[in-house]
Amino acid sequence: MKDYNYFSTLLVQNVGSKTRAIAPVIASSAAFGYESAQEAEGIFMGEVNNPLYARMGNPTTAKLESIVAKMESGLGAIATSSGMGALAMIMTAFLKSDDEVLCIGGFFGGTHTLVNETMRRFGVKSSFCAVDDFEHIEKKLQSGIKMVLIETVGNPSLELPDLPKIIELCNRYETLIVVDNTVTPLTIRPLEMGADIVMHSTTKAMSGHSASLGGVAVFRAVTEQDKLHNEKYKELHPIVNKMGKKAMIAISKKRGMRDMGMSANAFGSFLTMLGLETLALRLERVNSSIPIIAKILEEKLPSNIKVSHPSLATHPCHERYLSDYIQGCGPILTLECGDKATAFKLLNQLKLATQTANIGDNRTLALHMASTIYRDFDKATQEYLGVTDGLIRISIGLEDPKVIAEDFLQASTK
Repeated sequence: MKDYNYFSTLLVQNVGSKTRAIAPVIASSAAFGYESAQEAEGIFMGEVNNPLYARMGNPTTAKLESIVAKMESGLGAIATSSGMGALAMIMTAFLKSDDEVLCIGGFFGGTHTLVNETMRRFGVKSSFCAVDDFEHIEKKLQSGIKMVLIETVGNPSLELPDLPKIIELCNRYETLIVVDNTVTPLTIRPLEMGADIVMHSTTKAMSGHSASLGGVAVFRAVTEQDKLHNEKYKELHPIVNKMGKKAMIAISKKRGMRDMGMSANAFGSFLTMLGLETLALRLERVNSSIPIIAKILEEKLPSNIKVSHPSLATHPCHERYLSDYIQGCGPILTLECGDKATAFKLLNQLKLATQTANIGDNRTLALHMASTIYRDFDKATQEYLGVTDGLIRISIGLEDPKVIAEDFLQASTK
Protein backbone atom coordinates (compact mmCIF):
# COMPACT_ATOMS: atom_id res chain seq x y z
CA MET A 1 0.00 0.00 0.00
CA LYS A 2 1.30 3.47 -0.93
CA ASP A 3 0.94 5.19 2.42
CA TYR A 4 3.17 7.73 4.17
CA ASN A 5 5.56 4.95 5.27
CA TYR A 6 5.93 3.80 1.66
CA PHE A 7 6.83 7.29 0.47
CA SER A 8 9.17 8.03 3.38
CA THR A 9 11.18 4.96 2.39
CA LEU A 10 10.99 5.69 -1.35
CA LEU A 11 12.09 9.31 -1.09
CA VAL A 12 14.89 8.94 1.45
CA GLN A 13 16.37 5.95 -0.37
CA ASN A 14 16.28 7.70 -3.74
CA VAL A 15 17.56 11.12 -2.70
CA GLY A 16 20.60 9.77 -0.87
CA SER A 17 23.44 7.71 -2.32
CA LYS A 18 25.07 4.70 -0.68
CA THR A 19 28.63 5.38 -1.86
CA ARG A 20 30.86 8.45 -2.17
CA ALA A 21 28.80 11.67 -1.77
CA ILE A 22 25.66 10.76 0.17
CA ALA A 23 23.84 14.05 -0.50
CA PRO A 24 22.98 14.93 -4.12
CA VAL A 25 25.90 16.42 -6.05
CA ILE A 26 25.38 19.91 -7.48
CA ALA A 27 26.38 20.09 -11.16
CA SER A 28 26.65 23.86 -11.55
CA SER A 29 28.00 23.87 -15.10
CA ALA A 30 25.98 25.60 -17.82
CA ALA A 31 27.59 23.53 -20.57
CA PHE A 32 28.86 19.95 -20.88
CA GLY A 33 31.65 18.47 -22.97
CA TYR A 34 31.09 15.54 -25.34
CA GLU A 35 33.61 12.71 -25.70
CA SER A 36 33.33 12.65 -29.50
CA ALA A 37 31.40 14.00 -32.45
CA GLN A 38 29.48 10.74 -32.48
CA GLU A 39 28.46 11.14 -28.85
CA ALA A 40 27.38 14.76 -29.51
CA GLU A 41 25.21 13.56 -32.37
CA GLY A 42 23.71 10.83 -30.22
CA ILE A 43 22.94 13.25 -27.39
CA PHE A 44 21.19 15.69 -29.70
CA MET A 45 19.25 12.82 -31.30
CA GLY A 46 18.10 11.72 -27.84
CA GLU A 47 19.76 8.32 -28.20
CA VAL A 48 22.58 8.95 -25.70
CA ASN A 49 21.50 9.81 -22.17
CA ASN A 50 24.19 12.34 -21.28
CA PRO A 51 23.84 16.10 -20.56
CA LEU A 52 23.23 18.25 -23.63
CA TYR A 53 23.17 21.82 -22.28
CA ALA A 54 21.90 23.17 -18.97
CA ARG A 55 18.83 24.76 -20.58
CA MET A 56 17.71 21.21 -21.41
CA GLY A 57 18.65 19.83 -17.98
CA ASN A 58 21.67 18.91 -15.88
CA PRO A 59 22.69 15.88 -13.76
CA THR A 60 21.40 17.35 -10.48
CA THR A 61 18.04 18.19 -12.01
CA ALA A 62 17.93 14.79 -13.72
CA LYS A 63 18.20 13.11 -10.31
CA LEU A 64 15.31 15.22 -9.00
CA GLU A 65 13.25 14.33 -12.07
CA SER A 66 13.84 10.60 -11.60
CA ILE A 67 12.73 10.79 -7.95
CA VAL A 68 9.54 12.73 -8.68
CA ALA A 69 8.69 10.41 -11.58
CA LYS A 70 8.89 7.42 -9.22
CA MET A 71 6.88 9.28 -6.60
CA GLU A 72 4.07 9.99 -9.10
CA SER A 73 4.30 6.59 -10.86
CA GLY A 74 5.27 8.29 -14.11
CA LEU A 75 7.58 7.31 -16.95
CA GLY A 76 9.64 10.48 -16.56
CA ALA A 77 9.58 14.09 -15.45
CA ILE A 78 10.90 17.51 -16.44
CA ALA A 79 11.85 20.00 -13.72
CA THR A 80 11.38 23.69 -14.44
CA SER A 81 12.24 27.09 -12.98
CA SER A 82 8.83 27.41 -11.27
CA GLY A 83 5.38 25.87 -11.13
CA MET A 84 4.18 28.41 -13.68
CA GLY A 85 7.15 27.41 -15.83
CA ALA A 86 5.95 23.80 -15.76
CA LEU A 87 2.45 24.77 -16.87
CA ALA A 88 3.75 27.19 -19.52
CA MET A 89 5.98 24.42 -20.89
CA ILE A 90 3.04 22.00 -21.12
CA MET A 91 0.71 24.48 -22.79
CA THR A 92 3.23 25.81 -25.32
CA ALA A 93 4.37 22.27 -26.15
CA PHE A 94 0.99 20.62 -26.70
CA LEU A 95 -1.22 23.51 -27.90
CA LYS A 96 -1.24 25.82 -30.89
CA SER A 97 -3.33 28.76 -32.10
CA ASP A 98 -7.08 27.97 -32.26
CA ASP A 99 -6.77 25.02 -29.87
CA GLU A 100 -8.91 25.13 -26.74
CA VAL A 101 -8.25 24.18 -23.13
CA LEU A 102 -11.12 23.54 -20.71
CA CYS A 103 -10.41 24.64 -17.14
CA ILE A 104 -12.51 22.82 -14.55
CA GLY A 105 -13.16 24.32 -11.12
CA GLY A 106 -11.30 27.02 -9.22
CA PHE A 107 -7.70 27.97 -9.99
CA PHE A 108 -4.65 29.61 -8.49
CA GLY A 109 -4.47 33.20 -9.77
CA GLY A 110 -1.31 32.73 -11.82
CA THR A 111 -2.79 29.73 -13.61
CA HIS A 112 -5.95 31.67 -14.43
CA THR A 113 -4.04 34.61 -15.94
CA LEU A 114 -1.74 32.35 -17.96
CA VAL A 115 -4.71 30.52 -19.49
CA ASN A 116 -7.17 33.39 -19.73
CA GLU A 117 -4.84 36.22 -20.78
CA THR A 118 -1.34 35.21 -21.88
CA MET A 119 -2.17 32.09 -23.91
CA ARG A 120 -5.14 33.87 -25.48
CA ARG A 121 -2.72 36.47 -26.86
CA PHE A 122 -1.16 33.61 -28.82
CA GLY A 123 -4.51 32.33 -30.07
CA VAL A 124 -5.12 29.50 -27.59
CA LYS A 125 -8.74 29.59 -26.51
CA SER A 126 -9.95 28.74 -23.02
CA SER A 127 -13.23 28.13 -21.26
CA PHE A 128 -14.16 27.53 -17.64
CA CYS A 129 -16.81 25.49 -15.88
CA ALA A 130 -17.89 24.37 -12.43
CA VAL A 131 -16.21 21.34 -10.93
CA ASP A 132 -19.34 19.15 -11.11
CA ASP A 133 -20.84 20.40 -14.39
CA PHE A 134 -20.39 17.04 -16.09
CA GLU A 135 -22.89 17.78 -18.86
CA HIS A 136 -20.84 20.81 -19.94
CA ILE A 137 -17.57 18.90 -19.57
CA GLU A 138 -18.79 16.09 -21.81
CA LYS A 139 -20.10 18.50 -24.45
CA LYS A 140 -16.74 20.25 -24.57
CA LEU A 141 -14.91 16.95 -24.89
CA GLN A 142 -17.23 15.90 -27.70
CA SER A 143 -16.45 19.17 -29.54
CA GLY A 144 -12.81 18.13 -29.93
CA ILE A 145 -10.97 20.34 -27.46
CA LYS A 146 -7.27 19.51 -27.01
CA MET A 147 -6.68 19.75 -23.26
CA VAL A 148 -8.39 19.74 -19.87
CA LEU A 149 -6.76 21.46 -16.90
CA ILE A 150 -7.79 20.83 -13.30
CA GLU A 151 -6.44 21.23 -9.76
CA THR A 152 -6.83 18.41 -7.23
CA VAL A 153 -8.04 20.98 -4.69
CA GLY A 154 -9.37 24.41 -5.61
CA ASN A 155 -6.97 27.11 -4.42
CA PRO A 156 -8.44 28.96 -2.55
CA SER A 157 -11.99 27.72 -3.21
CA LEU A 158 -11.31 24.31 -1.58
CA GLU A 159 -13.56 22.58 -4.11
CA LEU A 160 -12.80 18.87 -4.44
CA PRO A 161 -13.36 17.44 -7.94
CA ASP A 162 -14.45 13.93 -8.81
CA LEU A 163 -11.09 13.23 -10.41
CA PRO A 164 -11.69 9.58 -11.42
CA LYS A 165 -14.88 10.54 -13.27
CA ILE A 166 -13.30 13.53 -15.04
CA ILE A 167 -10.22 11.51 -16.02
CA GLU A 168 -12.43 8.71 -17.37
CA LEU A 169 -14.35 11.21 -19.53
CA CYS A 170 -11.12 12.67 -20.91
CA ASN A 171 -9.82 9.23 -21.79
CA ARG A 172 -13.13 8.24 -23.38
CA TYR A 173 -12.95 11.27 -25.70
CA GLU A 174 -9.16 11.02 -26.22
CA THR A 175 -8.35 14.40 -24.71
CA LEU A 176 -5.21 15.23 -22.77
CA ILE A 177 -5.82 15.94 -19.09
CA VAL A 178 -3.30 17.88 -17.01
CA VAL A 179 -3.69 17.74 -13.23
CA ASP A 180 -2.07 20.30 -10.92
CA ASN A 181 -1.19 18.23 -7.86
CA THR A 182 0.70 20.96 -5.98
CA VAL A 183 -1.64 20.95 -2.98
CA THR A 184 -1.82 17.15 -2.61
CA PRO A 185 1.48 15.43 -3.41
CA LEU A 186 1.50 11.77 -2.31
CA THR A 187 -2.09 11.85 -1.05
CA ILE A 188 -3.60 12.07 -4.56
CA ARG A 189 -1.96 10.18 -7.45
CA PRO A 190 -3.58 11.27 -10.74
CA LEU A 191 -1.35 9.25 -13.08
CA GLU A 192 -2.44 6.06 -11.33
CA MET A 193 -6.04 7.15 -12.01
CA GLY A 194 -5.32 7.50 -15.73
CA ALA A 195 -4.30 11.16 -16.11
CA ASP A 196 -1.74 12.11 -18.78
CA ILE A 197 0.38 14.78 -17.11
CA VAL A 198 0.76 15.82 -13.47
CA MET A 199 2.44 19.06 -12.49
CA HIS A 200 3.62 20.65 -9.26
CA SER A 201 5.02 23.87 -7.98
CA THR A 202 7.92 22.27 -6.10
CA THR A 203 8.33 25.59 -4.29
CA LYS A 204 5.44 24.53 -2.08
CA ALA A 205 5.19 21.26 -0.13
CA MET A 206 7.94 19.40 -1.98
CA SER A 207 10.54 21.88 -0.74
CA GLY A 208 8.72 23.14 2.34
CA HIS A 209 11.45 25.57 3.33
CA SER A 210 10.76 28.60 1.06
CA ALA A 211 14.37 28.44 -0.14
CA SER A 212 13.90 27.11 -3.66
CA LEU A 213 11.66 28.19 -6.52
CA GLY A 214 10.79 25.37 -8.89
CA GLY A 215 8.26 23.27 -10.75
CA VAL A 216 7.96 19.86 -12.34
CA ALA A 217 5.81 18.05 -14.89
CA VAL A 218 5.46 14.25 -14.76
CA PHE A 219 4.38 12.18 -17.78
CA ARG A 220 2.87 8.76 -18.39
CA ALA A 221 4.20 6.46 -21.09
CA VAL A 222 2.72 6.77 -24.58
CA THR A 223 1.24 3.54 -25.93
CA GLU A 224 0.71 2.17 -29.44
CA GLN A 225 -3.04 2.87 -29.19
CA ASP A 226 -2.55 6.23 -27.51
CA LYS A 227 -4.90 9.21 -27.59
CA LEU A 228 -2.01 11.23 -29.03
CA HIS A 229 -2.53 9.28 -32.28
CA ASN A 230 -5.92 11.01 -32.60
CA GLU A 231 -6.08 13.25 -35.68
CA LYS A 232 -6.57 16.37 -33.54
CA TYR A 233 -2.97 15.97 -32.34
CA LYS A 234 -1.58 15.48 -35.86
CA GLU A 235 1.09 18.18 -35.49
CA LEU A 236 2.59 16.05 -32.70
CA HIS A 237 2.57 12.80 -34.69
CA PRO A 238 6.16 13.08 -36.05
CA ILE A 239 7.50 13.11 -32.48
CA VAL A 240 5.00 10.54 -31.23
CA ASN A 241 5.89 8.11 -34.03
CA LYS A 242 9.63 8.59 -33.55
CA MET A 243 9.88 8.64 -29.75
CA GLY A 244 7.26 6.06 -28.78
CA LYS A 245 6.62 5.78 -25.05
CA LYS A 246 8.85 8.80 -24.28
CA ALA A 247 6.98 11.05 -26.73
CA MET A 248 5.39 13.35 -24.13
CA ILE A 249 8.78 14.13 -22.63
CA ALA A 250 10.26 14.80 -26.07
CA ILE A 251 7.31 17.00 -27.06
CA SER A 252 7.71 19.07 -23.89
CA LYS A 253 11.44 19.51 -24.31
CA LYS A 254 11.48 20.15 -28.07
CA ARG A 255 8.35 22.30 -28.35
CA GLY A 256 8.47 23.99 -24.95
CA MET A 257 11.62 24.05 -22.88
CA ARG A 258 14.14 24.20 -25.75
CA ASP A 259 12.72 27.45 -27.11
CA MET A 260 11.16 29.03 -24.01
CA GLY A 261 13.94 28.21 -21.53
CA MET A 262 11.93 27.60 -18.34
CA SER A 263 14.78 25.42 -17.06
CA ALA A 264 15.48 24.44 -13.46
CA ASN A 265 18.85 25.34 -11.98
CA ALA A 266 21.10 22.82 -10.27
CA PHE A 267 21.16 24.46 -6.85
CA GLY A 268 17.38 24.81 -6.80
CA SER A 269 17.03 21.14 -7.69
CA PHE A 270 19.44 20.24 -4.89
CA LEU A 271 17.42 22.21 -2.33
CA THR A 272 14.19 20.63 -3.56
CA MET A 273 15.63 17.15 -3.04
CA LEU A 274 16.55 18.04 0.52
CA GLY A 275 12.90 18.93 1.08
CA LEU A 276 11.70 15.72 -0.56
CA GLU A 277 13.49 13.61 2.05
CA THR A 278 11.01 14.74 4.71
CA LEU A 279 7.95 15.31 2.49
CA ALA A 280 5.94 12.30 3.70
CA LEU A 281 6.58 13.11 7.36
CA ARG A 282 5.56 16.74 6.87
CA LEU A 283 2.43 15.92 4.89
CA GLU A 284 1.29 13.39 7.47
CA ARG A 285 1.72 16.03 10.17
CA VAL A 286 -0.12 18.76 8.26
CA ASN A 287 -2.98 16.55 7.09
CA SER A 288 -3.56 15.31 10.63
CA SER A 289 -3.34 18.82 12.12
CA ILE A 290 -5.69 20.64 9.79
CA PRO A 291 -8.97 18.91 10.81
CA ILE A 292 -8.12 19.62 14.46
CA ILE A 293 -7.53 23.30 13.72
CA ALA A 294 -10.63 23.61 11.53
CA LYS A 295 -12.82 22.08 14.25
CA ILE A 296 -11.45 24.36 16.98
CA LEU A 297 -11.96 27.44 14.81
CA GLU A 298 -15.47 26.37 13.80
CA GLU A 299 -16.44 26.06 17.46
CA LYS A 300 -14.69 29.12 18.89
CA LEU A 301 -14.39 31.84 16.25
CA PRO A 302 -16.67 34.88 16.61
CA SER A 303 -19.93 34.45 14.71
CA ASN A 304 -18.90 37.01 12.05
CA ILE A 305 -15.92 34.87 10.95
CA LYS A 306 -16.47 31.49 9.29
CA VAL A 307 -13.89 28.76 8.74
CA SER A 308 -14.02 26.56 5.63
CA HIS A 309 -12.39 23.17 5.12
CA PRO A 310 -13.68 19.93 3.59
CA SER A 311 -13.07 18.02 6.84
CA LEU A 312 -15.96 19.95 8.38
CA ALA A 313 -19.46 18.47 8.03
CA THR A 314 -20.72 21.91 6.97
CA HIS A 315 -18.49 22.00 3.88
CA PRO A 316 -20.20 21.16 0.55
CA CYS A 317 -17.38 18.75 -0.40
CA HIS A 318 -17.32 16.93 2.94
CA GLU A 319 -18.64 13.61 1.58
CA ARG A 320 -16.09 13.60 -1.25
CA TYR A 321 -13.37 14.41 1.29
CA LEU A 322 -14.36 11.33 3.29
CA SER A 323 -14.53 9.04 0.26
CA ASP A 324 -11.81 10.25 -2.13
CA TYR A 325 -9.38 12.27 0.01
CA ILE A 326 -8.89 9.85 2.88
CA GLN A 327 -5.23 10.84 3.41
CA GLY A 328 -6.09 14.54 3.44
CA CYS A 329 -6.46 17.38 0.95
CA GLY A 330 -3.44 19.51 1.74
CA PRO A 331 -2.58 22.46 3.96
CA ILE A 332 -5.19 25.05 2.96
CA LEU A 333 -8.16 26.27 4.96
CA THR A 334 -9.88 29.62 4.66
CA LEU A 335 -11.55 32.20 6.86
CA GLU A 336 -14.43 34.32 5.60
CA CYS A 337 -14.29 37.58 7.53
CA GLY A 338 -17.11 39.38 5.71
CA ASP A 339 -15.10 42.40 4.63
CA LYS A 340 -11.57 43.61 3.97
CA ALA A 341 -11.28 45.69 7.16
CA THR A 342 -12.06 42.71 9.41
CA ALA A 343 -9.68 40.49 7.46
CA PHE A 344 -6.85 43.04 7.66
CA LYS A 345 -7.39 43.53 11.39
CA LEU A 346 -7.21 39.79 12.03
CA LEU A 347 -4.10 39.34 9.88
CA ASN A 348 -2.28 42.18 11.59
CA GLN A 349 -2.99 40.70 15.05
CA LEU A 350 -1.42 37.33 14.21
CA LYS A 351 1.71 36.44 16.14
CA LEU A 352 2.58 32.96 14.84
CA ALA A 353 1.43 32.97 11.21
CA THR A 354 3.51 34.62 8.49
CA GLN A 355 1.78 36.80 5.90
CA THR A 356 3.10 35.72 2.51
CA ALA A 357 1.97 34.57 -0.96
CA ASN A 358 2.96 30.92 -0.58
CA ILE A 359 1.47 27.62 0.57
CA GLY A 360 2.83 24.26 1.68
CA ASP A 361 5.55 25.75 3.84
CA ASN A 362 6.90 24.24 7.06
CA ARG A 363 5.48 27.26 8.89
CA THR A 364 1.89 28.49 8.98
CA LEU A 365 1.11 31.19 6.41
CA ALA A 366 -1.83 33.52 5.84
CA LEU A 367 -2.85 36.03 3.17
CA HIS A 368 -5.77 38.24 2.19
CA MET A 369 -6.69 37.07 -1.31
CA ALA A 370 -8.64 39.91 -2.92
CA SER A 371 -6.03 42.60 -2.22
CA THR A 372 -3.00 40.53 -3.30
CA ILE A 373 -2.97 37.60 -5.75
CA TYR A 374 -6.45 38.36 -7.12
CA ARG A 375 -6.38 42.16 -6.92
CA ASP A 376 -6.40 42.63 -10.73
CA PHE A 377 -9.32 40.26 -11.31
CA ASP A 378 -12.81 41.63 -11.93
CA LYS A 379 -15.55 40.82 -9.42
CA ALA A 380 -17.19 38.18 -11.61
CA THR A 381 -13.93 36.26 -11.96
CA GLN A 382 -13.17 36.60 -8.26
CA GLU A 383 -16.60 35.19 -7.48
CA TYR A 384 -16.08 32.24 -9.85
CA LEU A 385 -12.73 31.50 -8.17
CA GLY A 386 -14.23 31.72 -4.67
CA VAL A 387 -12.50 34.98 -3.71
CA THR A 388 -14.41 37.51 -1.62
CA ASP A 389 -13.43 40.82 0.01
CA GLY A 390 -13.17 39.11 3.38
CA LEU A 391 -11.38 35.88 2.41
CA ILE A 392 -8.17 34.86 4.15
CA ARG A 393 -6.27 31.82 2.88
CA ILE A 394 -4.30 29.91 5.51
CA SER A 395 -1.63 27.31 4.84
CA ILE A 396 -1.11 25.16 7.91
CA GLY A 397 2.47 24.37 8.92
CA LEU A 398 4.23 22.00 11.29
CA GLU A 399 3.58 23.88 14.53
CA ASP A 400 1.40 22.51 17.33
CA PRO A 401 -2.16 22.57 15.89
CA LYS A 402 -3.62 23.89 19.13
CA VAL A 403 -1.09 26.73 19.19
CA ILE A 404 -1.93 27.57 15.55
CA ALA A 405 -5.64 27.66 16.39
CA GLU A 406 -5.01 29.81 19.46
CA ASP A 407 -3.16 32.36 17.35
CA PHE A 408 -6.12 32.83 15.02
CA LEU A 409 -8.57 32.91 17.92
CA GLN A 410 -6.66 35.62 19.76
CA ALA A 411 -6.29 37.61 16.53
CA SER A 412 -10.03 37.38 15.82
CA THR A 413 -11.16 38.69 19.22
CA LYS A 414 -8.99 41.80 19.61
